Amino acid sequence: MNAEDALKLARRYIDLPLEKRRLFLQALQREGVDFAQLPIPSREVALQEQVISYAQQRMWLLWQLDPQSAAYNLPSAVRLRGTLNLQALEQAFADLVQRHATLRTAFVRQEDGSVEPVAITAPVQIEQQDFTHLDAEAREQQVHAAARQQVLQPFDLENGPLLRVAMLRLQAHEHVLLLTLHHIVSDGWSMNVLIDEFTHCYQARDLQHTPQLPALGLQYSDYALWQRRWLEAGEQERQLAYWRAQLGDDHPPLELALDHPRPALPSYAGTRHELLLDSDLAEQLRALARQQSVTLFMLLLGAFSVLLQRYSGQCDVRVGVPIANRNRREVEGLIGFFVNTQVLRTRLDPQMSVSALLAQIKDSALGAQAHQELPFEQLVDALRLERNLGQNPLFQVMYNHQPQVADVSALKVGNDLQLEVIEPRSRTTQFDLTLDTYEKGGSLHAALTFANELFELATIERMGRHWLGLLRAMVADPEQSIGNLPLLDGQQHEQIVRQWNDTRVGYALDWPVHARFEAQAQQQPDAPALAFAGQQLSYAQLNARANQLAHLLIARGVGPDVLVGIAVERSLEMVIGLLAI
Repeated sequence: MNAEDALKLARRYIDLPLEKRRLFLQALQREGVDFAQLPIPSREVALQEQVISYAQQRMWLLWQLDPQSAAYNLPSAVRLRGTLNLQALEQAFADLVQRHATLRTAFVRQEDGSVEPVAITAPVQIEQQDFTHLDAEAREQQVHAAARQQVLQPFDLENGPLLRVAMLRLQAHEHVLLLTLHHIVSDGWSMNVLIDEFTHCYQARDLQHTPQLPALGLQYSDYALWQRRWLEAGEQERQLAYWRAQLGDDHPPLELALDHPRPALPSYAGTRHELLLDSDLAEQLRALARQQSVTLFMLLLGAFSVLLQRYSGQCDVRVGVPIANRNRREVEGLIGFFVNTQVLRTRLDPQMSVSALLAQIKDSALGAQAHQELPFEQLVDALRLERNLGQNPLFQVMYNHQPQVADVSALKVGNDLQLEVIEPRSRTTQFDLTLDTYEKGGSLHAALTFANELFELATIERMGRHWLGLLRAMVADPEQSIGNLPLLDGQQHEQIVRQWNDTRVGYALDWPVHARFEAQAQQQPDAPALAFAGQQLSYAQLNARANQLAHLLIARGVGPDVLVGIAVERSLEMVIGLLAI
């Protein structure tokens, strides 16, 4: 089948009613045609006739539950050093908004309860703040305060805009760009697209040229309709059956030891803690992944799963994993909310080897990849899980691996404009704990983001060291059992196992214990010596009663090396009897 015929088939299918779409798919299957491989047709229709995707529908629902939440803000902060052409920057953002319909869209509930996209006609406004009058320290404080304010400021999904831009002027040749989008119109992959296209548009506008980017064959709304049409005609049931079998009927939450009680309503405030992954360990991990025929993602997830099992004591560990869901070439260059969330379940037996664990994770990951289109929210609905703002359904811990992140610091825009990413520690987080790993500029990076209401930084720092320790142990011997993988490095092991347990004290062995007790009774006769079930004896009282019983035993012929049996419940009398004997 040539490309033109495939496109005609796809267009014909999209416009059919539901029952005819089912029959159409069955006919294609009989002819050996996989509908998933047909192209996504472009449809130029009015905005109000478009549909939103399942992912956007899920995000709208979460926003309805808590409109003041900033949990799904996607913030970026970039320092710009050099000559900045502010007009070119404004034009570049206008070019992006014109190119990608999602960036000029809001969402409104209709009378029938459905949600429809609506157009935002107002141009992008760039908020400008001038800090040039402040000294260097005060400027940096204002930068972090402004960045935090952007992170925590909620969006209005009904009125928009869902893209915020702020420019902070620090010096004549130093600025900070704050860019924040709501997740309903963007995702991690989209941010890489945005950075690449913004750079192109800014350079063109700086030279007073019109940007020459390849035309987009699709808009996000075309994908949203295609996804719904495909899943509604039977694909949803097929994928749901897989996930039901994979996850089972019981969905226990992961019970990590928390530093603070879980609040009923989370604030979503989080902190990001960077981990130091040295280059030697990164190369050893890549080599082990190749040796075991797994991806680096699978290997890092394996160590994370073992860490969670050690910290929770649970052998059935479920971790949320975002998946780009861009398995079609025609959507790779779009800005929009494509990412889906999957639940990877790992059953850990302390006796299983590292190799066996990685093989299990590989099977689970490949199965999930083959069933990646089922929207997470529909899975939650199908499993009839109770919604609770205080705890995420199906999983509480997230792992996100990005094989390639744009190295903004390597970009040079215009004649001399140099970019540098600012990584704020303050974040929003929807989960108890998130591990992020990513490769940038040939290096492997990692960070843990945690909910401030649940954990202290010291706890997360310790977890990070333990995760790195597990990685080193897995590299050293992939055939050892996961129950024998050490969490501690040599120095930590020496301190915790040996130094902290070295409690030896020299005692004079010729001085019996009852004599020591009597000496203490003389020094502190009124101090509490024994307490049980609300009763208490001082040292003097205990000594007197033990001596009284001891003299009774002597009167009955008890002396050295004479065995005396004692049969008594746990009580004050039991200790009195032992001392007397």
